[in-house]
Amino acid sequence: MRTRLSPEDVIRIVDKFDGNQGALISVLEAIQAEYNYLPREALRIVASRTGCSLVDIYGIATFYSGFSLEPRGKHVVSVCTGTACHVRRSVKVLEGFEHHLSVKAGETTHDREFSLSTVNCLGACALGPVVVVDGEYHRHVREGDVASICEHARQVENCVRLTDDERIFAVQVSCPHCNRSLMTDGRLLDGYPMVRVTASFRRKHGWLMLSSLYGDYRIESEYEIPPGTIVQFFCPNCHAELKSTRICASCDAPMISLLVKGGGTVQFCSRRGCKEHMLDLVNEDATAV
Repeated sequence: MRTRLSPEDVIRIVDKFDGNQGALISVLEAIQAEYNYLPREALRIVASRTGCSLVDIYGIATFYSGFSLEPRGKHVVSVCTGTACHVRRSVKVLEGFEHHLSVKAGETTHDREFSLSTVNCLGACALGPVVVVDGEYHRHVREGDVASICEHARQVENCVRLTDDERIFAVQVSCPHCNRSLMTDGRLLDGYPMVRVTASFRRKHGWLMLSSLYGDYRIESEYEIPPGTIVQFFCPNCHAELKSTRICASCDAPMISLLVKGGGTVQFCSRRGCKEHMLDLVNEDATAV
């Protein structure tokens, strides 16, 4: 996730879709995946590059709840206010988060640690009130649970050093589109959760597990992937494609981009067998490659 706008990168994203007004939503999705929100200057560039009205672009950006015009926090808290949760006093839970974080729903804390939002229904009515933090569901939440939920999110380690080799460490990742976690507790590798995505290649479509150890290229997949094959990666939650706007410097295949929990992105080549990868942490001074 980038913190500074690069006009060149925005232009590259727009040109990737040939400046097509019909692909405007895809353009905005790609920009948000890059910056974790839609910078206003980026929208001006999109308008200039596509010939589309800036008013229309803002209309799309504000109509779809998945888009954000303001930077989102490292942790995204969603409080369900649907009927089933509402009758179980989810309003009090929401007020608890607003008081604890000193923000209103739809806002982000000054330290960019938390973004607070509401959703109409999460499809888990029997578990209400339901709160989702970074893709993790918290059931039967009460106002008194707010502080512990926030503290749990803060305490989750973003990177755990495994060996004396500083190039190998564990990361937790999420989808850059829906921000839901891609980690799975059901499959461990060297004691660490694997990353689960959906993979598509040569008319085959199935699950794929990636090692969560940065610098480790081991995978498990539903179908055997021949070396050299370019694979499309999708989020198993929102089904959005995880393709970056960048191209692999080694083999010209598309790069895949995932959000690192705590801030930043990890990118790797979509071609089976290519070891091109990049880690860009917001809290680090340098990029590891």
